[in-house]
Amino acid sequence: MSTQFQLLSEQRFRPFFFTQFLGAFNDNVFKTALITLVAFHAASLTTIDGSTLATLLPGLFILPFFLFSATAGQIADKFEKSRIIRFVKLFEIGIMAFASAGFYMHNIWLLAAALFMMGMHSTLFGPVKYSYLPQHLKENELIGGNGMVEMGSFVAILLGQVLGAWLATVTHHETFTSMAILAIAIMGYWTSRGVPNSPAADPNLRINWNPVTETIKNVKLIWPKQPLWLAIVAISWFWFYGATLLAQFPNFAKNVLHGDESVFILLLSVFSIGIGLGSLLCEKLSKGRVELGLVMLGAIGLTVFGIDLYASSNSIHTATNEVLLNYQYFLFNHWRLLADIALIGLFGGFYIVPLYVLIQTRSEKQYQSRVIAANNIMNALFMVVSAGFSILIFNHGYSIPQLFLATAMLNVIVSIYLCIRQPEYFTTFLAWVKR
Repeated sequence: MSTQFQLLSEQRFRPFFFTQFLGAFNDNVFKTALITLVAFHAASLTTIDGSTLATLLPGLFILPFFLFSATAGQIADKFEKSRIIRFVKLFEIGIMAFASAGFYMHNIWLLAAALFMMGMHSTLFGPVKYSYLPQHLKENELIGGNGMVEMGSFVAILLGQVLGAWLATVTHHETFTSMAILAIAIMGYWTSRGVPNSPAADPNLRINWNPVTETIKNVKLIWPKQPLWLAIVAISWFWFYGATLLAQFPNFAKNVLHGDESVFILLLSVFSIGIGLGSLLCEKLSKGRVELGLVMLGAIGLTVFGIDLYASSNSIHTATNEVLLNYQYFLFNHWRLLADIALIGLFGGFYIVPLYVLIQTRSEKQYQSRVIAANNIMNALFMVVSAGFSILIFNHGYSIPQLFLATAMLNVIVSIYLCIRQPEYFTTFLAWVKR
């Protein structure tokens, strides 16, 4: 059995893994249920146009990453981490109780406030999530441990989105959605009680509550350490790439592939399974070491299969009629397109896991959480920019497949930039290929 799966039998990893899994799961159950409800039943919630709300609500979830990440990083460095995790899980239970009231009262403002607070929940948990692992795992276990966490996160996102979409469409959705999100939050707190003690990295730290000045301070702290800064840029680029694809999957399934809702779920499932497998395979491919060569391998796959996704989706567009197709049709007739999406996910896993391990192993322990907080701010910024980039592409009359093609080509430029700025990415890739 692989070392990374053995970690699930150990107290130092298992409670943390399931706590973060349930947190990501609940985020997506609630967020997807709300957005689905807005998309199909906006009139029962508000006079605001449903499509406008569906665009604005994800922004409410991302906003706390800009506002509170700098503070969250300081808190994670100053205090013992298992206590922070349990506090965050209790906060989640309170948010879900608040959201339940919003569902029952059909009050969009209560639900929007709950979504904003869930963004705060994720912002507080993020720095703890990635700085916890180096405290409890050996260096040769970090690739496997991070692979498990990334796999768990994307499986949780997939399951949460599927369950959330289904809950929003059932009769008495208020009751069933409220029961689900509260039950998941309570389970998350229960698993958090088993997370072992994790001593504070810098207990004497004086917290600066001004997020603007602290963010600037974090950038100044990281900038001289260019390998860390470039890793953050590379991770943020991955979130740009992923956010661009995932945001377009619903319209891609409906308007380009002429598929029904089951095709959207199929695309999401294939992508999530791909990234989960890629994350898990990193340990085997790197043999437990920090292997930056995998980043370039991942980047090559993101470009190659992004370009082929453009080609395969265009061939489907010209070959189908206006009848909506279901997932079974795609499974048996369009394996090339599904393979492209799965392989984008797979190579995305190769790309992202070594970068997180690099941050964990090369940042100083006393400010490790603040480095991760700075990374979270950059991730959120790149995701917002990805939305602007998509709007720009569409305003110039280009299609969704052409957006995918443009993103894949931009990935070439980013990869070349990384190799020029830090040749280690290229040299370690060549060394890995020759082994």
